[in-house]
Amino acid sequence: MQVFDASSMIYAWDNYPALQFPGLWEWMATQAEERQLVMPSVAFEEVVNKTPDCGEWLNDNGLWVIEISNAVMQDAMRIKLLLGIVGDKYRSGVGENDLLIIATAREQRAELVSDERRQTDLPKERHNYKIPAVCAMSEVSVPCINFIDFIKRSAVVFR
Repeated sequence: MQVFDASSMIYAWDNYPALQFPGLWEWMATQAEERQLVMPSVAFEEVVNKTPDCGEWLNDNGLWVIEISNAVMQDAMRIKLLLGIVGDKYRSGVGENDLLIIATAREQRAELVSDERRQTDLPKERHNYKIPAVCAMSEVSVPCINFIDFIKRSAVVFR
């Protein structure tokens, strides 16, 4: 199972239009129907707000939207503390929704698909870490790939 971040779904929608890549979107629909592709509610809401037609497509194709549970909230708070984020003082790193998305992937024991930029040189301060860097922390340990790696690894040939 892959938990999708809004960034990856929007990237896919914007760069691989369904009219020009129907095979890709038919496969994505199957992945959603089989619950191999899921989204936390906060990520789904971001997609709906930024790309309503993509949100409608996801809804029409049986996407499982995972509600944020108390366990996910608690884990997100734990990660927030690890990053040294105090109160609502998020810096240039992850935001509140990002923490909930990462915690959802942890709860589901799933891989996270995120197209947030990879930080080759990690910032000195953890509160400036982006999603991939947070996922790579030993205390978090969530596998994280981007959309292109997700497609390549599937080995599916789209015609």
